[in-house]
Amino acid sequence: MTRRDFIRTSAMAAAWSAAAATPDPTKTRSYNPDMEYRQLGRTGLMISAVSMGGHWKRLPYKQGTDEFRKNRRAVIYACMEHGINYIDAGWSGEVETYAQALKGRRNEIYFGFDWTEARDPAMAGSLEKLKAGLDEGLRRNGLDYVDVWRMTLREQTTRNTPHEIETVMEALEWGKRTGRARCTGISTHHRPWIAEAVAKYPQIEVVITPYSAGSKEKPLGSMFEALRQHDVGLIGIKPFASGAIFASQGTPDSETKQEDDERARMALRYVLCCDELGTALPGLVTVDQVHNAAAAVRERRQFDVAEAQRHEELVSAMWQNLPPGYQWLRDWEWV
Repeated sequence: MTRRDFIRTSAMAAAWSAAAATPDPTKTRSYNPDMEYRQLGRTGLMISAVSMGGHWKRLPYKQGTDEFRKNRRAVIYACMEHGINYIDAGWSGEVETYAQALKGRRNEIYFGFDWTEARDPAMAGSLEKLKAGLDEGLRRNGLDYVDVWRMTLREQTTRNTPHEIETVMEALEWGKRTGRARCTGISTHHRPWIAEAVAKYPQIEVVITPYSAGSKEKPLGSMFEALRQHDVGLIGIKPFASGAIFASQGTPDSETKQEDDERARMALRYVLCCDELGTALPGLVTVDQVHNAAAAVRERRQFDVAEAQRHEELVSAMWQNLPPGYQWLRDWEWV
């Protein structure tokens, strides 16, 4: 048995053991008593209520520069100091960036990983390409395994074919069976399909999908019913609706920073009232934004009357201010 095989097998055994018992949050990675931890469905992982999205929108540094690398390293280190212990890297550039930033500290955080591009029909339709893609991503980034192998699927107007979906599920099963992935899941914006998918495919242990400051559970026919029934972990992206909730549209260190920080905390307090949400996944661009997100977790969760009215006004403006490429988020008001 090679060292890599041993590590993969050990990781798989640890996942089985964790899933069989009630996880102890104090044993989770980068535990901080000031952070809240939630069980991610049936995965056995205890992850921070607020985590780190891999995107770096509006970061004023070009990817690959010294300033960029310094920023990403400082932000992820600040996350771990606050007890934020999950990062979601949604494409190869993000995987490379954070694998490099985490060198020497890999075991302090749970790594969500998407190296293979399942939105490409040529990739999604080939089991061998999906397998080779995962192996390439692990090898190139010096990783023995990944905590959450989550593939991003096509959605909205163009969708993966049934054959592509079956192939993706077969690949995910292989990844977990061989110890390359501790647990598996998908990222999709195609909400009507989620309930059907989690009932059909046990490989979907985690779903990464929008849940914003204006989202609410639909009284009847909600996807939450299926997530609860099948104990699937939910990671909510776009809590700030791509910056639409901010006075500055999300520009870091703007003239409205104090106002935007308060809006960010209010948005996070709101989404964390959703008990089925394993974690909210904002894009954190600066160390100060990390401090602010951690502060939101410590604040009182429920709004008083004045706060509720203010939140309603902010959300109404948020829906109106969605960027042109994010008008589809309107469909996520009732989830």
